[in-house]
Amino acid sequence: MFPGEEAEVPSGGAAVGGQDGTMSVVKINVLTVPPEQRETLEKRFASRAHAVENSDGFEWFELLRPVEGTDTYLVYTRWRDEESFRAWMEGPMKAAHHGTAEGGERPRPAATDATLWSFEVVQQAGPKGA
Repeated sequence: MFPGEEAEVPSGGAAVGGQDGTMSVVKINVLTVPPEQRETLEKRFASRAHAVENSDGFEWFELLRPVEGTDTYLVYTRWRDEESFRAWMEGPMKAAHHGTAEGGERPRPAATDATLWSFEVVQQAGPKGA
């Protein structure tokens, strides 16, 4: 899509925002992960698979592995609104990150740095006929 073009309307929905006019929010957690910790990080996400999916307002999750030239993973989540994201952060996410490993100790983080990026969805499109 180029500036000035109309947004494609996904099948069965509006081009922007939810039914009440609100726009989804995207949260991208940018994680710096040394090569020797990649497997650990991916296993931890796999063991928590589906933990976020039942959260009210949750819309999408992706763990993006770097392919070349960087040690940065991206954790992409999309939410109905900011309130849904905050409720998840204060509830299920907080509980998951305060768990302990076998032996009673909290596991060391696999990432050496983390930054949270926040965005509002202003336009979106899907494949035609989807």
